Amino acid sequence: MTTGLPRASSARVRQELRAIWRRHRGRFVGVVLLNGAAAAFSLVPPRLVGLLIDRLGAGAGIGEVALYGAGMLAGVIAQSLFVLTAARSAWTLGEDVFAQLRLAFLSEALLVPMGVIEEAGTGELVTRTTQDINAVGETVRWALPGSLVSALTVGLTLIAAVAAAPLIAPVYLLALPVLVVLMRWYMRRAPDVYRHLGDSYGPTFASLDETASGARAVEALSLQEARHRSLTTALSAHWSAAVGRIRLRQTMLPWANLAFAIPVFSSLAWGGWLAVHGQVSVGTVVTVTLYAAALVAPLESLIDWTDELQRSAVSFARILGVGEAVEHGTAAAAEPSSTAVEMTAASFAYRAGREVLHGVSLQVVSGERLAIVGPSGAGKSTLARLLAGIDRPSAGRVTVGGVDASAIPLARRRGHVLLVAQESHVFAATVRENVLLGRLDALDPEVADALGRIGALEWIDALDDGWDTVVGSGGHPLTGAQEQQLALARVLLADPHTIILDEATSAMDPTAARDLEAALAATMQGRTVIAIAHRLSTAYDADRIAVVDGGRIVELGSHDELVEAGGAYARLWALWRDDGARSDGR
Repeated sequence: MTTGLPRASSARVRQELRAIWRRHRGRFVGVVLLNGAAAAFSLVPPRLVGLLIDRLGAGAGIGEVALYGAGMLAGVIAQSLFVLTAARSAWTLGEDVFAQLRLAFLSEALLVPMGVIEEAGTGELVTRTTQDINAVGETVRWALPGSLVSALTVGLTLIAAVAAAPLIAPVYLLALPVLVVLMRWYMRRAPDVYRHLGDSYGPTFASLDETASGARAVEALSLQEARHRSLTTALSAHWSAAVGRIRLRQTMLPWANLAFAIPVFSSLAWGGWLAVHGQVSVGTVVTVTLYAAALVAPLESLIDWTDELQRSAVSFARILGVGEAVEHGTAAAAEPSSTAVEMTAASFAYRAGREVLHGVSLQVVSGERLAIVGPSGAGKSTLARLLAGIDRPSAGRVTVGGVDASAIPLARRRGHVLLVAQESHVFAATVRENVLLGRLDALDPEVADALGRIGALEWIDALDDGWDTVVGSGGHPLTGAQEQQLALARVLLADPHTIILDEATSAMDPTAARDLEAALAATMQGRTVIAIAHRLSTAYDADRIAVVDGGRIVELGSHDELVEAGGAYARLWALWRDDGARSDGR
């Protein structure tokens, strides 16, 4: 069971909204004024209709009727122009705000520690990157301007109704008790409904992603039924959450429509009685009734936008929560005082109660080449992740220069300890841009030097556009060895004092891997290199070898010492040497 990524508190959401308001205050005020002008001109036609009715009763001629008609037309045209200008201003403002939010979210998402993402599940981050970002985007583009227009229209219409007929307008208040009770009922329930709905997307995306990405394993192991059950469970939870939202709206909307109809019928009935007794004119009754009818559309919009704003508020809190995951994963820490890397009685469990490392202690000597070997599933890669500060031990400590590795901010940690995993990734960009990810301000001679050290210059120079050749998705295809060479070049540019190679040469053929390891050994003098060894030739060249089995370090020493001891490493070495001899014999 995953705990999910954090969700920002209501106070944090309000703080961010205030910050957005401060950054764009002038433009927000401009949008408000433009919408206010549009709403004011929308009141002109109903008022002129009422006055015209009274004038017709008094015997107005065709010229006066034409004048009133021209006034109504002018009001509609003015309203349309202000609506167009206000909408354009609101949309451009919304796009600017949304672009800033999206960039901030992307920047924070890239800083979330991998351990936090893996613990929460990839579906959780995918949901926040897609569903939540889209929800906030729709709100910024449409809901905020729409609710602003509706609120201004309602306010100005009420003012106009009071000004036109202070004896009739108070009947509008008859709808207030229904609306107050309804909105209090809705606001108590809506946040939980939308939180439940937002949380239901993560497991659905995760199940789909895991099934699609592991399609070959699903087919090979006949896991179709199990994956079908997983997806069915996730979809059932999402369906239940979606039905909760539908029921919420089905309960609210009929009562809202009743509340909206009360002012129309009340103003017509009460105004008619007043008109019969000569206290108001028929034209005034018509004007106030038209104002009451005009309130229905903006009030319905406000209800709809309130529903959208509730959904967006939950999504915004989830987006801000990604930033809180960054702050949690990279708490303030002192600067390491040395290059020493040490693990003390460290244990780790991906799931509670199921440890994969048990009280491991290891002191890495600065500048040494340490190989970590062991059978598959022994805990080698987990050990590497703890040493790199990606995961935090559930017990014990992992320190770099006396400081907890996982507490060092990510940007600083990469300058101390850096992990090169088994799977390298090449981005859809040029060779130069891919390598520069190691250090963005690196100069061409530094890039060339890094590529030369790992033996990649020859094949890069042979490309049609050399360093400017686009690789990655849709670009020039690279072999697994070439992709890993680019990843290693990034490491050299980043220049950490400790490099952890998690079977970084496993994608290469033995000859290429041996050549690359020799190049690394020659170019990384003065650095600490911790290599998760896929081939024992890597261990043979190391200063020390740590043998991991069952989540524990069972042996530690040099190659000769461990072979002479006749333990686990000696057996692995004998098997590997015999396999090599048989391969040579064939």
